[in-house]
Amino acid sequence: MKEVKKFLNYLLSDRGYSEKTVLTYKITLSSFEEFFLHLDETLTWQTIDADVVRQWMTNEAKDGEKARTIGKKLSALRSFYKYLQRIGVIENSPLARIHNPKTSASLPTFLRKTEVDSLFDKVVYPDGFKGMLDYTILQTFYHTGIRLSELIGLNIADVNMERCELKVTGKRNKQRVVPFGLELKDTLVAYLSLRQTLTDVADSKAMFLGRKLKRITISQIRTIVNHYLSLVTMQKKKSPHVLRHTFATAMLNNGADLEAIKELLGHESISTTEIYTHNTFADLKKEYKLAHPRA
Repeated sequence: MKEVKKFLNYLLSDRGYSEKTVLTYKITLSSFEEFFLHLDETLTWQTIDADVVRQWMTNEAKDGEKARTIGKKLSALRSFYKYLQRIGVIENSPLARIHNPKTSASLPTFLRKTEVDSLFDKVVYPDGFKGMLDYTILQTFYHTGIRLSELIGLNIADVNMERCELKVTGKRNKQRVVPFGLELKDTLVAYLSLRQTLTDVADSKAMFLGRKLKRITISQIRTIVNHYLSLVTMQKKKSPHVLRHTFATAMLNNGADLEAIKELLGHESISTTEIYTHNTFADLKKEYKLAHPRA
């Protein structure tokens, strides 16, 4: 198409693009043209639609191109189609409603239901305060979805047993109230009862006590969580955030509204919470492939 050559010359002479950049545009446009002609040799730059673009994006991904690279190629196509619109060759661009693929942020790691059941019903915890502390920390993460820093900052006064609520101080000192169920209530009651028997407590306000009976630290909690998750899952990630993700995914899978989950997690934006919808959809795809006879 002669307009492609004119467009590339326009980038060089009028826009001042470097020869290297223009070569990149040329390769992208040539590759795209080769793709749509392979689909249907009667297609032209003027007649392709958004579906063709989406097919091309899928094909690029299958060939191993990363989301960022596909986004750059889409940018080249958009520039060309804007040029075609400006010179009157076309009225509407097939890329008008095409969005760049999201960069490949890893999906949250979470425990399966069987792993959760093993964690709380089958794992043997040590006798005494240490075992009760470990169990209560794991239960609190799973039942409330609070962050590691939020759990460390919990004080006894932040726990309302009558209302089954935690007052949590999150990012930028924003406070929120998180409800919890009867299972965690029973665990907290048992933990606090045992905590009251301790002598020489260095921090009387702190909910969770670590070594030397001081407020528990980040490294101590990470060690606890990593140890117990290693007993129930083969997944690489075994951090407190895995339990936060497990809470959110379980809530979503059992019918909780996304906006409600956002509030419980203390997210600023719903877009942050939406990652869990991708998570459960990825699970659904796996289940589909396993179960469907023609998948």
